[in-house]
Amino acid sequence: MLPLEDEVALRREAMAWLTLHTNDGQDAISRTELTQFTFRGERITLIDQGRGIRKPKDCRAALSIMTVHTREGGERPYEDSRGRDGHPRYKMRADSRGTADNQGIQAALDLRLPLIWLWGIAPSWYQPIFPVYVIGAEPELDQFVLACDALQVLPLPESPLEEVLRQYALRETRQRIHQPVFRSMVMRAYETQCAVCALGHTQLLDAAHIIPDSADDGIAAVRNGLALCKIHHAAYDAGILGISPDYQVAIRDDILDEVDGPLFEHGIKGLHGDGLRKLPARRGDRPDRDLLDRRFRRFLSA
Repeated sequence: MLPLEDEVALRREAMAWLTLHTNDGQDAISRTELTQFTFRGERITLIDQGRGIRKPKDCRAALSIMTVHTREGGERPYEDSRGRDGHPRYKMRADSRGTADNQGIQAALDLRLPLIWLWGIAPSWYQPIFPVYVIGAEPELDQFVLACDALQVLPLPESPLEEVLRQYALRETRQRIHQPVFRSMVMRAYETQCAVCALGHTQLLDAAHIIPDSADDGIAAVRNGLALCKIHHAAYDAGILGISPDYQVAIRDDILDEVDGPLFEHGIKGLHGDGLRKLPARRGDRPDRDLLDRRFRRFLSA
């Protein structure tokens, strides 16, 4: 059994390794790559071969947990993994082999050790979320309560700060879990290229929502997303650039009348009337035409 300080060091080094191999946590990583981490000369796999909870034999607590990839129109059941308090949940293992795995997560709670959460975004591809903390157990619901920061105490039901803390947890969950997972799914669908100009540098690309995720109907699905370079994302959000339901690019009329440098002329105005240059190969991942229509109507009315 590793001394506790060594187990803490193992987690710190594993997360530093993931930072280097995932573009500072922005990109997904393959199952194969997750088996290549080494700690003090020994290879320690960060993902279990057959189970969703990885607890190395010399560790007291689980090192990583996994949410398997599902594909239903490119959607993710985010609401199913989040409680009313805003904190995400992770289901306990219910089978006969699950007791030791659940104890590994319970140990992370008792020892306040951070975990790595591996979200499946495609077969054998995962978006790592780290660090996450186990801050409670709900055995009656067969689940653990997680947090995306070092917050270790859940708000009391009658606390006057309950709503403030709930909104904070919701914001952290969106920024630390939903947004990276959404980005990885969109980038994979678009093969890391801008839909408008086909730019292919991951550091210069964003996953843009057609309908904002803050809206009630801003679905967490690839079909509600577009891979856009930072310039075209900003132009899309500012209402300078629109995308019609038939995947045509439009530039706002007053912008077409402006005169500026070559980037503006060719990179913005010159796109007017062009079709999107990159679309997902899988039809179910392509931008939803109804969602595009709603966004495009707002663009035209502005």
